[in-house]
Amino acid sequence: MISVQEQLKTIRRGAAEIINEQDLAALLALGKPLRVKAGFDPTAPDLHLGHTVLLHKMKQFQELGHDVVFLIGDFTGMIGDPTGRSETRKNMTPREIKENAKTYLTQVYKVMDKNKTTVAYNSEWMNKFSPANMIELAAHYTVARMLERDDFQKRLAQNLPVSIHELMYPLIQGYDSVALKSDVELGGTDQKFNLLVGRDLQRAYKQKPQVVLTMPLLEGTNGVQKMSKSLGNSIGVFDVPNEMFGKIMSISDDLMWHYYELLSQVSAEELATMKKQSAAGTLHPKNAKMNLAKEIVARYHSPELAETALTEFENVFKKKNLPEDIPVVKGWGDGSRGICNILKDHKMTDSTSAARHLIQQGSVTVNGEKVLDVNQQLFGNREYFIKVGKKRFLKIQPQ
Repeated sequence: MISVQEQLKTIRRGAAEIINEQDLAALLALGKPLRVKAGFDPTAPDLHLGHTVLLHKMKQFQELGHDVVFLIGDFTGMIGDPTGRSETRKNMTPREIKENAKTYLTQVYKVMDKNKTTVAYNSEWMNKFSPANMIELAAHYTVARMLERDDFQKRLAQNLPVSIHELMYPLIQGYDSVALKSDVELGGTDQKFNLLVGRDLQRAYKQKPQVVLTMPLLEGTNGVQKMSKSLGNSIGVFDVPNEMFGKIMSISDDLMWHYYELLSQVSAEELATMKKQSAAGTLHPKNAKMNLAKEIVARYHSPELAETALTEFENVFKKKNLPEDIPVVKGWGDGSRGICNILKDHKMTDSTSAARHLIQQGSVTVNGEKVLDVNQQLFGNREYFIKVGKKRFLKIQPQ
């Protein structure tokens, strides 16, 4: 049996906060499997690596022998989580939610053990709720407490509306913990308020409050904002192997170690050794990044496709295939710039109109991928290899 201290060491890896660790240690000391839950609202059909941070932590709990519940928020998804929103989310229909949920499990089982995963839908209990049940639930929380949320305060300060149904979201997410009798709930740091509501409601319903474990939000490929498809800085679970490999190779060296901690199966001891070797100059960060890219591509595709992606990447970047005097420029820090302006400013084209013309001809590639959008944005703290035609090259390195 794995000792409490060994379990805590694994559970702490990458975690932002545990509320509270003493309670968790006491539960582990009982020697019984804990019920560990994490909820995902299927508001979109595909996941990116930022979503998988929680999946990796759930996988660790599985390996420690605990019972893991992957909760699909098909009821809460119709409300829309107000966390971090500057406006009310558009309501989704049950049909949209159902269609999105279909793809979730295929992606989830790329990380988690299917045979050790319990799947639940919060519509199972919420659809049975009567108006009287809903009033009872609402009676356990005050408007003042709910309006303590930073996102609600900002909207009210700007005279932006906060709908009544949005106030219900944390209560219904919290009630999921009551329905499942969860011992531990996982969530991103932005979910802390909702997770703590679960603790409060469990007390109100005469249950022992769950332990809350928050995980950091994974930065996107630009290393600044959290990973988001809408921000154009995400690495999708369904990205093709070469694209996934190239995106991982484009992240900064510092960000790479954070990706290792949150996404890799490399042990904590091995990761510490790699960091020491990198600091001593005996392990090149590029090689460490290649190993990470191979591991992630292999997980979501196959080891064979990971090797192929590595070969393709090396063929593009090997010096023997490129001139010796490729111009190298430093990035511009935070923010993004349009590809056409970059080509003009670095003398790769005479004008932005010429750049647009070359892109429309298919003559411009970035990190081996053909540029299709003349308005494509590049981030100043990522690494890029730009090729125009057959003889013009430019490498951009993070500052």
